[in-house]
Amino acid sequence: MYINQFVNITTRAWTLPILAKLHDGVAGRQAPLLAATGAGRTAFAQSMEHLIQLELLERNPGHGHPLRPEFRLTTTGQAAAELAYNVYSHAEEGDQGLLRRSWTLPVLAALQSSGQFSMIQRRLPRITDRALSQSLKTLEDRAWVHRCVDVQARPLRPVYQPANTGETISRIVGATVLFQ
Repeated sequence: MYINQFVNITTRAWTLPILAKLHDGVAGRQAPLLAATGAGRTAFAQSMEHLIQLELLERNPGHGHPLRPEFRLTTTGQAAAELAYNVYSHAEEGDQGLLRRSWTLPVLAALQSSGQFSMIQRRLPRITDRALSQSLKTLEDRAWVHRCVDVQARPLRPVYQPANTGETISRIVGATVLFQ
């Protein structure tokens, strides 16, 4: 999967948790998925619609009532669901909120090895300076990213590298996501 598609998937907070739960075997109906993810109804509905638009999810023909449809993963959705499951299985319960933030996983994907702010920004073409700096600060506060200053460079430049849970997730996502 290319980085632009991955960024599109992560723009909605509940898309990856929904994909992870579907991969884990939760029934593809609204009630079981709502209970499993803990999402609110509106955000859940928007995320489901987003997954359908991205062609990762489809209505299961011949199953379910028209007002309570059943959904299934498409072929592309199965690969994305496996990635989501792997990410969520390596994160702790308290980290779920951080994973739902729109730029957390793309930034970790861009940080497969240590890099400077400009390198990360080049790998994520749609990210703004502010979004990247806030994401890096949040990840640094959670100890998922370590920031150190390269004292041999002039002017001094901070270098970011994944650490702890961030390093594990960076390896998982980095093995799947391709940069153009």
